[in-house]
Amino acid sequence: MNGRNEEHRIALFIDFENLVTNTGISSANFDLQPSLDRLLEKGKVVFRRAYCDWSRFAEAKIRLHDFGVELIDVPPSTRAGKNGADMRLVIDALELCYARESIDTFVIGSGDSDFCPLAYKLRENGRTVIGLAVKESTSPLFVKACDEFIYLRPRQSRSDKDKGDKEKGRQSVAADDAGHGKRGHHGHKAGGRGGKGEAAPAPQAGGKGHGKTEVPEMAREVVQSMLARATGPVNPSLIKEAIVRKEPDFDEREHGFSTFARLLAALEQEGLLRRIQQGRQWYVVAADSDLGGAHGGTHGDAKGKKRHAHVEEEDEELESYPDPEEDEGV
Repeated sequence: MNGRNEEHRIALFIDFENLVTNTGISSANFDLQPSLDRLLEKGKVVFRRAYCDWSRFAEAKIRLHDFGVELIDVPPSTRAGKNGADMRLVIDALELCYARESIDTFVIGSGDSDFCPLAYKLRENGRTVIGLAVKESTSPLFVKACDEFIYLRPRQSRSDKDKGDKEKGRQSVAADDAGHGKRGHHGHKAGGRGGKGEAAPAPQAGGKGHGKTEVPEMAREVVQSMLARATGPVNPSLIKEAIVRKEPDFDEREHGFSTFARLLAALEQEGLLRRIQQGRQWYVVAADSDLGGAHGGTHGDAKGKKRHAHVEEEDEELESYPDPEEDEGV
């Protein structure tokens, strides 16, 4: 064993009709790529199936084929047009669970609470269950039945992207004008170099373009609880996992933070924790802890401020989260 976590093997099951009926997402703008990218960060998606009456959603077939999704056609079984896609999905998922022990993670693409019993049974058999659906059309019961939940978003059209880019451009120009105005009143602080650096405000923990940031109370509670019981530095990934266990659909972006690292930076600014560096990896300790002092965690206020100012540069390292001890728990 080399100390690395074993790669998860993931099975993806999609109740397609459920995801594109009265959800704000149509079969034409259904985009699996962002959700698939998040799954691929967790491991290999070795099984991909989507179920529905494909005669009704022919325009989505080619794009799903591009993602390597096997399309299971389930024609209507009643006069009302309702098909048995959900029943077929449940049978196939349970069959795979019992036949392939190597598959440890099941993703159920639906927001229907009818899939709660399936989620319970999969978890009972030691599998991790991830839900995948549109937030406004998802049953809270199904969210709680899963270990984690990922929300789908409609694919942006080119006109929407152009509109967003124009809006960002206007905001940037307005911010620059405001900055020049301030430097005009306080020119003696600019140092004769165009007013860079000292006159500019420190970057927000949430990053650019994310609006108002607000640390969720759940994150505060989990951090305080874990650090109070910790006997050493805590890997940030363990904090994220604990939050997700309590709130499966937790997503730091919903609170204005582009990454989990930025949320930790905001908690550090509140004085709830302190980040320390050991080698190339960052860890978290209690704010009043003396652990890791020699590793550059706190060498005075100047260095602390510098670390906050460079939080964007740390994001990539903070998001990697290797285990603190290579052989621990193996």
